[in-house]
Amino acid sequence: MRLFAAIIPPPEILDEVAAALASVAGLVEGVRFPDRATWHLTLAFYGDVPERVLPDLEERLARAAARHPVKRVAFTGAGAFAKRVLWLGLTGDPLVRLAASASAAGRRAGAVQTDDKPFRPHLTVGRTRHPTDLRPLVEALSSFAGSSWSADAVDLVRSHLGASVRYESLGRWALAPDERG
Repeated sequence: MRLFAAIIPPPEILDEVAAALASVAGLVEGVRFPDRATWHLTLAFYGDVPERVLPDLEERLARAAARHPVKRVAFTGAGAFAKRVLWLGLTGDPLVRLAASASAAGRRAGAVQTDDKPFRPHLTVGRTRHPTDLRPLVEALSSFAGSSWSADAVDLVRSHLGASVRYESLGRWALAPDERG
């Protein structure tokens, strides 16, 4: 099964993102905006994981989440990867340590990770089949500044690929309470 660890933004934050995207829809031809139900912040991509690894991965991910406090974050600005992926950036805690812990949980559980790129927190909001100049969208979304929200849990998510991609949360683990109040 194809798995990844992620933070799922709350519905009211996704409403803001959806409104921002609606305002730029059609600006660049050929951009597909993924279904809102698939929006997430990937912390660690595990790829295809054997079923036997799942219990250990869940246990290790639960321990990793419990070691990190709740994070205050907000979506802001936009960018593009390789002229094919449109994304919104993240301000606040960069989630780097949490992502490193989620990656380590996967390695220790035996989930072979296929993504060795440095962690860069972002929300993918658009894709193209072919390289496309996404600058008009990046510029139109550059001033986007969403509300601040609490990233308070880590989900282990299974991808169901096919004509329509679907994600299924296999487990959710709370981050530690923020002791700063």
